[in-house]
Amino acid sequence: MQFTTLGRTGLTVSVAGLGCGGSSRLGLTAGHSIAQCAHIIESAVDLGVNLIDTAKAYGTESVVAQALKTIPRDSVILSTKQKINQGNTLLSAQQIIAGLDESLNTLGVDCIDIFFLHTVLPEAYAHAAQSIAPALIAEQKKGKFKFLGITEMPPKDHHHDMLQMALKDDFWDVIMFAFHLLGQNARDSVFPITQSKQIGTLIMFAVRSLFSTPGRLQSEIKQLADSGQLPIALNEAPYTLDFMLHPDNTQKIIDTAYRYTRHEPGSDVVLFGTSNPDHVASNIKSILSPKLPKEQLDAIRDLFGKLEGVGLDEPNLTPTTKTVSS
Repeated sequence: MQFTTLGRTGLTVSVAGLGCGGSSRLGLTAGHSIAQCAHIIESAVDLGVNLIDTAKAYGTESVVAQALKTIPRDSVILSTKQKINQGNTLLSAQQIIAGLDESLNTLGVDCIDIFFLHTVLPEAYAHAAQSIAPALIAEQKKGKFKFLGITEMPPKDHHHDMLQMALKDDFWDVIMFAFHLLGQNARDSVFPITQSKQIGTLIMFAVRSLFSTPGRLQSEIKQLADSGQLPIALNEAPYTLDFMLHPDNTQKIIDTAYRYTRHEPGSDVVLFGTSNPDHVASNIKSILSPKLPKEQLDAIRDLFGKLEGVGLDEPNLTPTTKTVSS
C-alpha cells in the first residue's frame, strides 16, 4: 500500500480508501448479509487500506461496526457523514449533533476521525457554516471527532459551487468531491485551493456506473459526440477508446480511470467501493499502479477537459449483476 498525509490533519492515510456507499453499499443493496458485507472491509484492510468512509444515509455504519470486531480500532481511520437536510427541511445543529451521537453509538466507537456534513448544496451552505459548524466545533472539543469535513452533491452541483464557498472558510479540514476521466473541472476550481490551504481531499466518482456498466461509456461518448461536445470522429472509427487503455491493451477502462484520478496533483485518497470481494484487490492494484503515459493524459485532457456534469448519477440502488469492478 502507498500512504500520504491527509492535508493539515496530519493523518497518515492509504491512497486507496474504501467507500461504503455508492450503488453497492458493500453488498447491502444486493441483499448480502452483514457478515458478507463486513468481509469486504476486512479484505480491504488486509490489503493495506486504512481509511473507511461510511455515512448514516448509507446504512453501512452497522457493517463497519461488525468489521471493527476483528479490526483494531487504532489501525483504521473512520469517516462518517450526516446530511443537514431532511427533504426540503434544513436540520438544526441539535439534530446534527444527535445524528453524530447516533453514529458513534452505531459504530461502537468513542471518537470518529473525520465527521462530514453530507451532500451540502450551495443554497444550504450558509446554514451549514453559520449554524451547524460552530456547534460541531464545540462537540469536536469534547473529543467526539477529530476533524471536520464537508462533501458536495455532484449530481446537483456540477461546478463545485458549494465548495467554492466552503473553501473560503477555515474550519473544513477535509473535503470530498467528484473528479474523473470525463469530469475534470475540479482541476482548476478546487485542487489549487486545497493544495494551497492544505485541505485533505477524498475523491469520489473516480469509477461509478459510467465506467463499470458495460457499454455505458461508449453510449455516453456517442451522445456527447452527436451533440457536438466531443469530436464526431469518436463515433466513426472502431476501437475509439483504445487511447485510454494501457499500451499493452490488457488493462480495462476501470484501471485507467482509477490511475487517472489517483495521480492528479492534489488527490489524497481515491475512494472505491464494491459488493464483490474479488474486486477489492483489483481496484486497489489499479489505484496503486503508475501514472498513465503522457500521451494518454494529454489525449484525455484535450478531449474531455471541458465536459461538465457527465457520469454524475445518483447511486442506483436496484440490485444488478451487470456491473463489473468499481
